[in-house]
Amino acid sequence: MWRAGRVLTVAERSTVRFCSSNPLKPSNSSSSFPRPQAEKQRRKREREKAILSSQHNAQDQAKWTEKEAVAYTAHTPPGIKKDTSLPFPSSYSPDYVESSWYQWWEKEGYFSPEQHEKLTHAVDRTFSLCIPPPNVTGTLHLGHALTVAVEDALVRWRRMQGCRVLWVPGCDHAGIATQSVVERRLLREQGKQRQDFTREEFLQEVWRWKNEKGEEIYHQLRRLGASLDWQRACFTMDPAFSRAVTEAFVRLCDSGLVYRSEALINWSCALQSAISDIEVDSKELSGQTMLSVPGYEHKVEFGTMVTFAYPVEDYNGEVAVSTTRPETMLGDVAVAVHPDDPRYQAVHGKQCRHPFTNRLMPIITDPMVDMQLGTGAVKVTPAHDHTDFLLSQRHSLPRITVIGEDGTMNSHCGQWLEGVKRFDARQRVVDALTERKLFRGKKDHSMALPICSRSGDIIEPLLKKQWFVRCGKMAKKAIQAVEDGHLEIIPHFYTKTWNNWLSNISDWCISRQLWWGHQIPAYQVELPDSPAKQEEWVWGRSEEEARQRAAVKYGVKPEAISLTQDPDVLDTWFSSGLFPFAMLGWPQQTADLQHFYPNSILETGSDLIFFWVARMVMLGVELTDQLPFKQVLFHSLVRDKHGRKMSKSLGNVIDPLDVIHGISLERLQEKVKEGNLDPREQAVAMEAQKKDFPKGIPQCGTDALRFALCSHKMQGEDISLSISQVLSCRHFCNKMWQTLRFTLGALGDGTASVEALEELHPLSSMDRWICSRLYSTVVQCEQNFEAYELHTVTSALYSFWVHSLCDVYLEYMKPLLAQKDGGSQVQDQTDHSGNRARQVACSVLYHCVSTSLTLLSPFMPFITEELWQRLQPFRPQTAPAAASLSLQPYPTSSQLAHWHFPEEERDFLLVQEVIRVARSLRAQCGITKEKPAMWVECSPSQAQIFLHFGPAISTLSRVSCFHLSCLQEGDTPLPIPATPPPKGCLVGVVDHICKLHLHVQGVMNIDKQITQLSQRRHKLIPKLEELLSKVQSPDYLTKVPAQIREQVDSKMSALQQELKNIEDQLKVLQQTQTAE
Repeated sequence: MWRAGRVLTVAERSTVRFCSSNPLKPSNSSSSFPRPQAEKQRRKREREKAILSSQHNAQDQAKWTEKEAVAYTAHTPPGIKKDTSLPFPSSYSPDYVESSWYQWWEKEGYFSPEQHEKLTHAVDRTFSLCIPPPNVTGTLHLGHALTVAVEDALVRWRRMQGCRVLWVPGCDHAGIATQSVVERRLLREQGKQRQDFTREEFLQEVWRWKNEKGEEIYHQLRRLGASLDWQRACFTMDPAFSRAVTEAFVRLCDSGLVYRSEALINWSCALQSAISDIEVDSKELSGQTMLSVPGYEHKVEFGTMVTFAYPVEDYNGEVAVSTTRPETMLGDVAVAVHPDDPRYQAVHGKQCRHPFTNRLMPIITDPMVDMQLGTGAVKVTPAHDHTDFLLSQRHSLPRITVIGEDGTMNSHCGQWLEGVKRFDARQRVVDALTERKLFRGKKDHSMALPICSRSGDIIEPLLKKQWFVRCGKMAKKAIQAVEDGHLEIIPHFYTKTWNNWLSNISDWCISRQLWWGHQIPAYQVELPDSPAKQEEWVWGRSEEEARQRAAVKYGVKPEAISLTQDPDVLDTWFSSGLFPFAMLGWPQQTADLQHFYPNSILETGSDLIFFWVARMVMLGVELTDQLPFKQVLFHSLVRDKHGRKMSKSLGNVIDPLDVIHGISLERLQEKVKEGNLDPREQAVAMEAQKKDFPKGIPQCGTDALRFALCSHKMQGEDISLSISQVLSCRHFCNKMWQTLRFTLGALGDGTASVEALEELHPLSSMDRWICSRLYSTVVQCEQNFEAYELHTVTSALYSFWVHSLCDVYLEYMKPLLAQKDGGSQVQDQTDHSGNRARQVACSVLYHCVSTSLTLLSPFMPFITEELWQRLQPFRPQTAPAAASLSLQPYPTSSQLAHWHFPEEERDFLLVQEVIRVARSLRAQCGITKEKPAMWVECSPSQAQIFLHFGPAISTLSRVSCFHLSCLQEGDTPLPIPATPPPKGCLVGVVDHICKLHLHVQGVMNIDKQITQLSQRRHKLIPKLEELLSKVQSPDYLTKVPAQIREQVDSKMSALQQELKNIEDQLKVLQQTQTAE
């Protein structure tokens, strides 16, 4: 497993070598495709250095000030609909918005598939999935929040499409983690070990703890707005689920896919249990390192290699062997060499003598040994090394276990070591070798040390009889399902990883030496007059069934049989692998199983592709003859802003509730101190917090967090989430809030009715443009929801609301609405036509806002419900009334087809460029309130566009009026008489044909503006010259760090650009001054 290697020399001691053989396949470990550990450590050190370095610049630090919290104070009992008739608060507050809605949704049963029958837009389609069940011991982190945000967006979208939707919540019993937590609690509160209780008493304590703490995760899921069907919540230790686990084990045993065998396993001496590969962390050591190990008073030395000699029997020489674990040499049984290696031809078949046990060890030949490395020979310790175990199978070698389950040396070592802790025995062995003059030295050696993630203990490979699942045939079916297109993996590049791992899969050890979990339903049989050492096993759904099976198998009466149930429990991943169908009542043919299995999709993190997803597919196909789901959607890992994976061991985990509610820096630091972190890791974590969150984390709210998470591209690159991104989404929430305030003001008292969407035909060019933009946005949402490109959906929705609706259409509408009370300003020929234009514009505004809220609802359920409910008094009379936005039909492009005006969208791109240049000219001259006249020099075809959007150009460019000066194009008649611009105008270029002339005379003090710009230029020039002198110094490139040089270059570029802008403005102003 983690022994670095062994070396030997014949006659003389030669160089160190390592066995490069093909080891026994790792037991379903992600280490099949690892990034080199040295590279991981290098990156980790660089990140830590950047965090601790004074040069660290938190450019992405969230800039924020405390907002006044507004609370919803109306008396609303849980489950009663929120009162939205109350006065509308002036600004967005998450506390106000997120109050009461979830309890109402849940009580009304809106998250249940039974709600489907009540939908007027229901379709005959089912969408089902399960939430990856989090461990009952823990709390959710931002990785879980990403899962919830993505899955809930998909679930709410499908529900609004009219599908029959089931999303099942659940928790995993987390055998090792839960047992460890409860054991620590009992030791702390009662001073008792687990062994002080009977198994039944201890399990009662675990259930008591689970009932106290188990709801915490469900509370977090509710706060995140997850629209889960809580009536179907599933816990993997529930009686029904436990029956499914027993059924699965029995069926797999009956089919020969589960068997009992002796093999090497990952053993945690601290937990007294085998653990899965996912619970093993690898710590890279570059050389001698002193580490704390549970159960040891002093630190233990690792990262060194000891060399010692074995005498060769009947041969004039010795064999020198190097190992990182000298304490295991008492279990050595052979030395292996390559059969074709000429250096060892003379020792084939000879023996080495063990200095402490006097045991003779054969020198065997095997092509597995790489004779090009070192001396070309290795020592063999089958009971404590995976590769050596394989060699023992091929050469019928004995397997001598020298370390017990408690981590002490056993009787095979002799009385001088028996009962000694394994790492204490290490030095005793070295001392004994030195005494016998067999010690040949010690040196630093880089190695990867396997550590139990649950206890911090060093993993011990131990030889034990366990239950295993044969994975070969099931893995081939899982590969074939993807190749045949029956199972789709998204993103598709994970297909290669899927095939590679399953093609090299080994059998899966499912035994765990715990009390908490599903006790293995296998029974050891004692028959009359049977040999005492012979193991006979049967299995059954109950002890009575097992007894009947044993009676038939051995041809004896049931009452003559004595059964003892295996005290071990099943690996937690075994029960988790049954989740997609066990949660629906399997093995019973329940209505839920018939309606919702196979699940439509599985959405989860890419780090679970092996440990959970592959096993679900294998077990699902084997036990139900169907794939458990049709698609697998993997999202990337969430990392902190420094690129580090969020981990409790690094102290950089962020609780989503801390982002939702806000938290002080002091409390963040307290959380780090409460964790059991290495001192250096704690220092790094606390320093990172100080730089990232100097004022803590602001209150962002659930909607902002969800929207920020879904705005990242999930498929591919890891997600580096910063709080500033979430905070910007909170600003978006406030933008939505203010938009609705404007909309409600535009709609007034509701006396003017809003026209139904299907009957509404926009009149003005701007109405047609915003309607067409909404249509295009709906198309983008349709296409990208189907492709699971949620970041593109959120981008389209944000762009429409902020850049099209707010920045353009609302600004355009303000003067139009202001004409209500001032008839003289109305450009229409009659008040009737003006009123009609306002009425249509208000109806367009209503539908743009209402439809956008519906589009955003899957991502931001709380604020969209709040705002949508406030719009309902204005809904068209013909529109069907819906109690909740979550039950509204999701907008489709077919419903908005009559709002598609592609020419308006295309032409307005030119108009927007004109507006941008006009505003830039205003800014150059410092014009703020004044509205100068503008001339547009353009082609006749461009003039037609500008005439079409005339009112919008005047309003959005902030000019008093604009005139067109068309260039003649052949014999084409001009649309209007050409009006040349006056002299002394500011000129801006739109494209190679179109130019703007802004007449600034009379609207600004040119002399004052020239003076201000000149003063600014005089301040900037010395700063630029100072930077240039630094850059031009001879030793600049060699002495100044690259990071500092980049900062200097950035400052220089900014100064040069500002000076250029000032020169351009001065040139125009001086020309204007001369013209006057």
